[in-house]
Amino acid sequence: MPFFKTSFNGYAVKFSPFFENRLAVATSQNFGILGNGRIHVLDLNPSGPITEIASFDTADGVYDCTWSENNENLLVSAIADGSVKLWDLALPLTQNPIRSLHEHTREVHSVDWNPVRRDSFLSSSWDDTIKLWTIDRPTSVRTFKEHAYCVYSAIWNPRHGDVFASASGDCTLRIWDVREPNSTMILPAHEFEILSCDWNKYDDCLIATASVDKSIKVWDVRSFRVPVTVLNGHTYAVRKVKFSPHRESLIASCSYDMTVCLWDYQVEDALVGRYDHHTEFAVGVDMSVLVEGLFASTGWDELVYVWQHGTDPRAP
Repeated sequence: MPFFKTSFNGYAVKFSPFFENRLAVATSQNFGILGNGRIHVLDLNPSGPITEIASFDTADGVYDCTWSENNENLLVSAIADGSVKLWDLALPLTQNPIRSLHEHTREVHSVDWNPVRRDSFLSSSWDDTIKLWTIDRPTSVRTFKEHAYCVYSAIWNPRHGDVFASASGDCTLRIWDVREPNSTMILPAHEFEILSCDWNKYDDCLIATASVDKSIKVWDVRSFRVPVTVLNGHTYAVRKVKFSPHRESLIASCSYDMTVCLWDYQVEDALVGRYDHHTEFAVGVDMSVLVEGLFASTGWDELVYVWQHGTDPRAP
């Protein structure tokens, strides 16, 4: 499967939970520092070129995107102007975005749709807060403010619709229950900024963190004095970490070292794959829920790659 060339620098990729051949890509002009943004919705043709079926332009960079879990056409994006925008592929371009939610006071860095409740999603921001939204309300349900610096990632627990984790530049990972007034757990997970976190899809007590310190750590929230394991192999900050939806011990990561890595944290030689197809920072990676072993990545080289594990992403 060939690559797709975007017009701006890639920031995030997200496979559709409904269609095995659909991928959303968040991009930003001028490396996300200043300028416009664009969301591409791509059709992945296994026997032909990747084609664009829709794109949405924004006045500011797009840092992340997430698909609705109950509407195949609905997409949410995190925007550099502090807004969260909702897009509907079933509607004409002129009717999009269908909603622009602007409560954050700084850049929105991540969005994540609730896979259990399916009517709510999270946004995390450089204003140090996380916000909970539901699809039917024009204002946020609640704001979570405990972090002392940028919140780079907020991710729902895959089994508990009220629980999520957040990763911050204040070097902590926090676990939250939306029914509680404060965070329920604080992990001083790294000595440098934590850029990403993700829950294990098969054991909801396990969570991975990725940091500026170049490492990935796996934690058990039942006993978090020391990590379950530490994965070293990236040579620069690890930008994104994702647990496999198909294999319990498999983790994908991407880094400013321009590589995408695949890890099996339960074996001695944990690094089981390294892909060096990007020529600039690799900042977005995802694994398909519907097709086992199907990966996507994007980076500041303005390229989107989709490939099966074990094959060369650059091969036609």
